Amino acid sequence: MATARYVVRRLLFAALLVLVVSSGALWLARLAPGDYASDLFGIGANAETVARTRAQYGLDRPVLAQYGDWLWRAARLDLGTSLLYRRPVASLIGERAANTAILAFAALLVATLVGLPLGVVSGSRGRGLLASAIRVGSILCLSMPPLLTSLGFVFIAARTGWLPIGGMSSMAAAGPGTGSLGDVAWHLVLPALALALPVAATLERLQSQAMAETMGEPYILGAMARGIPPGRIVWRHAWRASAGPVASIYGFIVGSLLSGSFVVEIVTAWPGLGRLMYDALRARDVYLVAGCAAAGALFLALGSLGSDLALVATNPRLREGA
Repeated sequence: MATARYVVRRLLFAALLVLVVSSGALWLARLAPGDYASDLFGIGANAETVARTRAQYGLDRPVLAQYGDWLWRAARLDLGTSLLYRRPVASLIGERAANTAILAFAALLVATLVGLPLGVVSGSRGRGLLASAIRVGSILCLSMPPLLTSLGFVFIAARTGWLPIGGMSSMAAAGPGTGSLGDVAWHLVLPALALALPVAATLERLQSQAMAETMGEPYILGAMARGIPPGRIVWRHAWRASAGPVASIYGFIVGSLLSGSFVVEIVTAWPGLGRLMYDALRARDVYLVAGCAAAGALFLALGSLGSDLALVATNPRLREGA
């Protein structure tokens, strides 16, 4: 019962977070100078044409009235119609969220396969040369912002031709089947690597710290004293014991990847939520801006909830007090 109440509280918090973030995005987009109609026709456009377009889309109404209507529709899960694409915002977000999910989970897979083993090695070897090299690499990856990483990979791809420099697929691979899937996977390499590097470094640092603490536990020291092979101690016993702290942040990492791939998607032209948000901001499509912000906040809130639940599940004391 205590865990159920905790989940309900967190879900209510998630709903509040989505409401606040989406409302803030809508208000900021609406109160900024200009609007969709003025940007559509540009400088020097006929005033009557602009006014007629504003009236057509309801942009001439008071901001508070527009927000009230949007809020009433959003309560019924209707996020409105995109001014730019002339389509329901919910359907656009559903399509682009799937693309962002593909990118985020590919990056998470790469980060996990790289970060966790390196964290086990650096945490179990103390101050050796290999452990020091891993730590330096992680610090470098953590210090590089996603914008710099993405630009660097795009530059390398453009100079070498080893990888596609942008997009989700090639025009030549538009047909269905294994070929198109392979083409999407090939285009996924660059943005997934750009997004995965800081996450892998984060996982390595967390795993290394947890591993170092576990290696000092009495039962691990006792196993070493009994002559059990070091590899067996590290990979079969110590790694399992150190997995709790790392597992507890996975939900948050997933939420952050889903909501925070904005820069990577823009630089690599990946057609996800980040790119959609960018296009909506440029076009002053207030309803699409609010919908993208709501989706990002929802991903982050659900990821945080997943982390909290994992932490509660792995810590009996927290489970009793939830």
